[in-house]
Amino acid sequence: MREFFRGAGMLVRGFAYWGRRPGLMLLGLVPALIVGLLLLGGLITLGAFLPGLTEALTPFTDGWPSVWATVVRITIGTAVVGAALVLVAISFTALTLLLGEPFYERIWRAVEAGEGDDSIDAPYGFWRSIGDALSLFGRGVLIAVLALALGFIPVVGGVLSAIVGVTLTGWVVADELSSRGLTARGLSAVERRRLRRGHAARVLGFGVATQLCFLVPLGAVASMPAAVAGSTLLARSLLESHPAGARE
Repeated sequence: MREFFRGAGMLVRGFAYWGRRPGLMLLGLVPALIVGLLLLGGLITLGAFLPGLTEALTPFTDGWPSVWATVVRITIGTAVVGAALVLVAISFTALTLLLGEPFYERIWRAVEAGEGDDSIDAPYGFWRSIGDALSLFGRGVLIAVLALALGFIPVVGGVLSAIVGVTLTGWVVADELSSRGLTARGLSAVERRRLRRGHAARVLGFGVATQLCFLVPLGAVASMPAAVAGSTLLARSLLESHPAGARE
């Protein structure tokens, strides 16, 4: 658990950059706000149509006693909302990083410089950003499908779906956010994956903390610049803990 909370602490340290570089962090709000408002509109639309959607998904309950029909529809509605939240979190991260790449590059480079390493000059690249956004969204769809399926389990489905959704989404978000700091040092995808797995609890702690912030209303918008800063610190900590192992 110590490593898990150490990873969560990286996000807290990322929020500290609001005090150290407020102007730069404010720039990071612009793409997050644009994407956040678009996705919020989607969630509001889903909420408006959710009762009708759950009824359409449960025609087999029409002849059931009202109590059991209501329980089943609430369970399925919860599963749909959980899956939607997974997709929103992943889509938000992917679209915001893609739209705001110039802003977030300035943030992670400022963090690197603040930590005493301003010599990194490896560009991330537009097409790499496109590829990473598509990969992130694809993994998000798989997680959403899994969360939706788990939500159909009677009694415990809603809770299980939420836990698995937050955990897996947190890992994927941490993976994507930390890629910039690691890629800039020339690490390949295989090397980055090996490094993260070697410190899985720390990566998961950062990702779950970030994902929980994203679930707070408008929390994703306020948290995104801090998440970029914190993920840069996370990437540095992974390399410091295992400086030679990444390329073994």
